Amino acid sequence: MTTSKEGAIKDPSLSEKGQLRIEWAAREMPVLNILKERFEKELPLAGLRISGCLHITTETANLAILLKAGGAEVAMCASNPLSTQDDVAAALVEHFEIPTYAINGEDTQSYYDHIHKVLDRKPHITLDDGADLVSTLHKERNELLKNIIGGTEETTTGVIRLNSMAQTGALKYPIIAVNEADTKHLFDNRYGTGQSTLDGITRATNVLWAGKKVVVIGYGWCGRGVASRAKGMGSQVIVTEIDAVRALEAAMDGFQVMPLSEAIIDGDIFISVTGNAHVIDGIHMAGMKNGAIIANSGHFNVEINLEKLQLITTSQRTVRPLVEEHMLNNGRTIYVLGEGRLINLAAAEGHPSNVMDMSFANQALSAEYIAKEGKNLEPNVYVVPKDIDQSVGRLKLDSMGIKIDQLTLEQEKYLSSWEVGT
Repeated sequence: MTTSKEGAIKDPSLSEKGQLRIEWAAREMPVLNILKERFEKELPLAGLRISGCLHITTETANLAILLKAGGAEVAMCASNPLSTQDDVAAALVEHFEIPTYAINGEDTQSYYDHIHKVLDRKPHITLDDGADLVSTLHKERNELLKNIIGGTEETTTGVIRLNSMAQTGALKYPIIAVNEADTKHLFDNRYGTGQSTLDGITRATNVLWAGKKVVVIGYGWCGRGVASRAKGMGSQVIVTEIDAVRALEAAMDGFQVMPLSEAIIDGDIFISVTGNAHVIDGIHMAGMKNGAIIANSGHFNVEINLEKLQLITTSQRTVRPLVEEHMLNNGRTIYVLGEGRLINLAAAEGHPSNVMDMSFANQALSAEYIAKEGKNLEPNVYVVPKDIDQSVGRLKLDSMGIKIDQLTLEQEKYLSSWEVGT
């Protein structure tokens, strides 16, 4: 590890490569580029300190650069030990002078030390992806709460944790659930997770998807995306669910639906996308056929019960980067990818820039909203204001050269009236 300027990064010499990759991503992020022009003129975040715990990727870098352009003092750390792109972290520190504490492969101690580093800057606004920053702030650094105006949360898992905090009265400041914006979960979760998950598994294994039986565990927006992309690659897709309506939707979308206990018999590739713990448990892994591949695209590595797996493993070895072979006590062999962590970031580059453009536009505009309105909000989890969500959609359509219709005055009157019937 090399400490350079303000931050902890793997190697400062990687910064030039990282800068080029950040510029390449910016080509596919037109909404952020439009917002950057406005932020530079208006400085809506002037005087504010923003600490972010996000995946340190080229897309996140463009968000951090935008926030700094808006006048904020920005500091970043990683939200997953395997998601950091070391060249990007180096570029943020060396070229953009944004303090960044993130090293790919960092251990748990370093991971939390880096979270404390960004909290040391006494933020007014927090940006989180998975709620580790907010959780650490509330449990270990609550003396900083008096500085906080509000925060944002990027992903499903984090929103689940924050809603739990809010329901028990533990949450001490308002947080906007960016994940709940239509221009986030309908696109980032579905198209982003779908494409990047298959990309990560392909890079790690070089597996042929055509003809494989792929078991998708969870049919939320991420599961929908993974299932549809696997189907498009020629896989036979099986969906497992605990929610009756989602299971029904999966069935009507043309997928087989069954309990995981039945799917383990024939599945070739298992992908968890639930946001819950131990959805792939020891009993499931013991029943999988020889050669089964297991990957997680939910936020935390708890989705696969790795402790139970160790209890039934007689020997293991790394057969490819990020591919761990487990010989089980029943004589079968299964493969776990990326230490059970987010496979799309552990083995690939995460979501394409074009889809993260909308997600991070919501982040930036929500930060601006918090700067203006945060002091008027009670501690709770809030959805992204509808006008922000719609503005992101309009900007994205404009950037794609797509025009849409508008209601006439007559139609607006009709929709707001109750007197007119058949």
